[in-house]
Amino acid sequence: MRILGITLPDNKQMEIALTTIYGVGRSRARYILSEAKVSPTVKPKDLTVDQENTVRKLVESYKIEGNLKREVSGNIKRLKDIKAYRGTRHARNLPTRGQRTKTNSRTVRGNVRKTMGSGRRKEEKT
Repeated sequence: MRILGITLPDNKQMEIALTTIYGVGRSRARYILSEAKVSPTVKPKDLTVDQENTVRKLVESYKIEGNLKREVSGNIKRLKDIKAYRGTRHARNLPTRGQRTKTNSRTVRGNVRKTMGSGRRKEEKT
């Protein structure tokens, strides 16, 4: 089953398979399936054509994939342009939501800064 150019995995349940689409999480997938009157445990290969079309129509009514990515990147660009605090954090590739950076955020800052320990070498026993 394909929705907006994304192929849903056939071996997963519909609730999980829909989450492969950017902008559709578990809760939205559950809502879409309840609106389409499709069981969340059924697999995409077992759907009828009518069920596929109703699910496709409901998914396409949301802002997902390219449009959503474009909107998010536009929001970040706007924050950078007005030089907001969050925009400068995005520009420096640092956490934007108030997390501490002295000890954490290694993945964002890069794993280059290693901790040193006490600075003394261990003496060998002879």
